[in-house]
Amino acid sequence: MSAEFSPFPRFRLAHLPTPLTEMTQLSRTISERGAPSPRLFIKRDDCTGLAGGGNKTRKLEFLIGEALAQGADTIVTTGALQSNHARQTAAAAAAAGLRSVLVLFDIVPYEGRLYRSSGNLLIDEVLGAEVRIVQPGTDAVAAIRSVMAEIEADGGKPYFVPTGGSNATGSLSYALAYGEIADALDALGIGKARIVHASSSGGTQGGLIAGAALRGKGPAIHGINVYRIDTKAMADGIHKLATETANLLRIPAPPRDAVHLEDGFLGEGYGMPTAAMVEAVELVARKEGILLDPVYTGKAMAGFLALIRAGRFADDEALVFLHTGGMPGLFAYEEEFLRA
Repeated sequence: MSAEFSPFPRFRLAHLPTPLTEMTQLSRTISERGAPSPRLFIKRDDCTGLAGGGNKTRKLEFLIGEALAQGADTIVTTGALQSNHARQTAAAAAAAGLRSVLVLFDIVPYEGRLYRSSGNLLIDEVLGAEVRIVQPGTDAVAAIRSVMAEIEADGGKPYFVPTGGSNATGSLSYALAYGEIADALDALGIGKARIVHASSSGGTQGGLIAGAALRGKGPAIHGINVYRIDTKAMADGIHKLATETANLLRIPAPPRDAVHLEDGFLGEGYGMPTAAMVEAVELVARKEGILLDPVYTGKAMAGFLALIRAGRFADDEALVFLHTGGMPGLFAYEEEFLRA
């Protein structure tokens, strides 16, 4: 870990560095379908190793580190029912000897047979998390404050982790990961590259942008919105997180135009499946043996492929798809793939 990150408490959880591998079969398939394909790589942050892996494990190293430094005994976090973040938070808390309370909101109007019992929800239960399911229309802030107050009233000391682990502390992890990716590309002799990834609560993209500002050179960063209808407001939030992360690292804030966020691949809304997502998940599985997820990486891969086919990237630019995890969510969406 570089000196800029040493002042921050860190509880080691992830298997790092994660692999960076070339997707030769996928590239060949794209070319066979009539579109020129640049070199395609995948950064396997689904292989971070904590309860199925995923990008939140990196964030939780700093968040759990901070919680332990503050003397917390309970981790509280929130998300949707099939939250990958909640699953990894429950696992991180268990590894650190802490209690976990997951406040999960039933906000995705998906009616799959297993959506409300399998996937990440099942793993949450196996991990021993205390799961509180909140119905739509409930005041989220009030619900979380109530849980925190309840823990404190019982003599506990809670530490709150925001949705996706997306605050400046969590985003430090992807400022650090940016250097990991850039160093790996340098070792391969790749001078021009772009990182493409699913963007949702913003901590991953904000951290990468701060990491690019810290390093001064390296791959461009391109997020694909899989989270909100208002892409501009989402991009503003990402820039705010990048700025706050840069402040922690004591470097100048990155400019607003450092945020590249692509829309058009969300579909009906967060967590709602699309035909392009199903096609992308199956294509990558059958050509590379890699499993994506229905909510984040599947939609991001659909966007990634569409942008390549549309010629949106430079011909001499290597492309790195950042696999942020989420494979357990496939089991909650079985109908989409059985139907296909």
